[in-house]
Amino acid sequence: MKSSTLRRGAAQGIFCAFAAFGSHAAMAWPTTAYVGTCGTPTFPTIQAAVNAVAVAGTVKVCPGTYPEQVTITRNVTVVGVLSGNADAAVVTSPTTGVVINTADLYEPPGLPVAAQILVQNAKAVNISNITVDGSANQLNGCGTDIRGIYYQNASGTVSDVVTRNQVLAAGLTGCQAGQGIFVQSSYAGAAGYAAAAANVTIKNSSVHNFQKNGVTIDGPKAIGAVTYNNITGQGPTTGAGENGVQISDGATGSVTDNAIVDTIWAPDTSSDTGDAASGILIYSSEHVLVENNIVSTTQFGIVTISDPVYGLGDHTTIASNVVINTQIFDAIDACSNDNSITGNTVFNATESGIHLDSTCGGTGRGNTVTGNTVNEACAGILEGGGAVSGVTTHNTFFNVVNVALAGDTCTVSTPLAVAAAVPLFSAAAVSAASSHPTPVR
Repeated sequence: MKSSTLRRGAAQGIFCAFAAFGSHAAMAWPTTAYVGTCGTPTFPTIQAAVNAVAVAGTVKVCPGTYPEQVTITRNVTVVGVLSGNADAAVVTSPTTGVVINTADLYEPPGLPVAAQILVQNAKAVNISNITVDGSANQLNGCGTDIRGIYYQNASGTVSDVVTRNQVLAAGLTGCQAGQGIFVQSSYAGAAGYAAAAANVTIKNSSVHNFQKNGVTIDGPKAIGAVTYNNITGQGPTTGAGENGVQISDGATGSVTDNAIVDTIWAPDTSSDTGDAASGILIYSSEHVLVENNIVSTTQFGIVTISDPVYGLGDHTTIASNVVINTQIFDAIDACSNDNSITGNTVFNATESGIHLDSTCGGTGRGNTVTGNTVNEACAGILEGGGAVSGVTTHNTFFNVVNVALAGDTCTVSTPLAVAAAVPLFSAAAVSAASSHPTPVR
């Protein structure tokens, strides 16, 4: 009898312990957590709420200013919410400035990175209706990159966000740093490469006042869909050669229905190679779709580049874009092969409307150029030099100095090329240095 009572008491004690643990766990891992004063359970910082919420749960960020850096390593949703008449949840730099919290994945040990929101090794992290402001970051040297939102081997959706002011301290010119939204996968040879993946949709967002890149999709296992965003550079700047959107180094994806403006590297000239600014840069990445974008007031509009060291930039589809007011260089530059360039409209290109560029090592070949309209350029189509080939049909030209011109450069002093006398894809060899945008890694 005594033994039976003891066993029953022990069982009851174990049950009570489990019940208490379950209650504690339920409190510690809510499916919804609030930051601020607009709901419960509430947490003082976004980081605290991210740490406390259940996997696949939601962190609702009340309107207000949050001076912190946030790291997310499991599947959650972080969303700014309306409260009363306010709807701005803003992540800003801590009062002591941002600090290094990771490194770029490109080459070990990698460029040190201070990410304001860092997402690592998670499969479904969604961020929406949040402003990430890099002001007062206190980074005073070129050795650290500031990134507003940085996905490292992680996937999810970024929607209806703002990133702004990801720039280094005043006076730091030429630093290839300062990114709005950056998505990156590991490279071959890196630890964990076999499991690496980064697949992120970036949509309906405003990215502006960045120093180097607005949106970057980088690395051989990265996929990005960049759509319906407004991306605005600083205008003429000595900070860095900006790129509105960059897809690079084996990444793939699409850039569609965006407005991209004001990316100008102020010191650049026509003879200055390798550091121009661009609206959309596809660098050593293949099979990318670039469609229905408006690109304005930049040095290169849309560029696809094959690099003999880093890989091919072939098989890009560039379709139905409007490119306006490219300064110094080309509206569309295919320094790669086998691209489809169709249905685009170009207004006011300093050098050419479409450049089949032969300066990237055996490039400018196999391109299809059809149904495009160019109004005002030195050359409607700049054909490159060497053994270029391809199909060019049904393009329309207005107010161009040269309808078609063999070579890789065009200035207004170049003699007029009559279409009948200068066949498209001329085999004439032209040796000329050509400037190109520079990617960030």
